[in-house]
Amino acid sequence: MSIIVTIVIGFLVGLVAKFLMPGRGPGGFIVTILLGIVGAFVATYIGHTLGWYREGEAAGFIGSVIGAMIVLFIYRVVVGRRAA
Repeated sequence: MSIIVTIVIGFLVGLVAKFLMPGRGPGGFIVTILLGIVGAFVATYIGHTLGWYREGEAAGFIGSVIGAMIVLFIYRVVVGRRAA
């Protein structure tokens, strides 16, 4: 159940992260959503590692947004260098 919740939160978080980090980043709507889902998983993993979340508990919305923004930033840096 936690994985499904993380995916749903990640979908919404991808949209919010794109809104908070505007610009012509590489990738479109689908890539942004996938990065949001990855960000939610990253936030959940970091939260479990640091003891912020119990086992089986998904990251919160704000934590997921921060995770997605980090993943989106890294993606822009890596893919932006290849495009240049």
